[in-house]
Amino acid sequence: MKSLLTLALLTVSNLFMTFAWYGHLQFKKLPWFSKLGIVGIVLVSWGLAFFEYVFQVPANRIGFEENGGPFSLFQLKVIQEVISLTVFTLCAVYVFKTDKLGWNHVLGFGLLVAAVYVIFRKW
Repeated sequence: MKSLLTLALLTVSNLFMTFAWYGHLQFKKLPWFSKLGIVGIVLVSWGLAFFEYVFQVPANRIGFEENGGPFSLFQLKVIQEVISLTVFTLCAVYVFKTDKLGWNHVLGFGLLVAAVYVIFRKW
């Protein structure tokens, strides 16, 4: 159960992170946001990043093995990176509609899955 909760919280966290880091690049499509200067954009992004941390910190605390969770620190980081790239890709392709998923992206994700395997394997 802790592993599923950790994964869910990391996914929600990464949704906020993606919009905080890259969503502002789409603001020009929204009339009110298109008039914001860089300070306004930074403040909006910080506001979104706050919610990233609201979900990220509990995810790591719940998931960390020294707090009774199932994951080591390295495992948490690799999981976070895979979720981050997955969420980013889905947002870029289906929400922002700025990029198309190419064979090189699929190959890269395959290598990330291999990284997860290597990190989780008990040698």
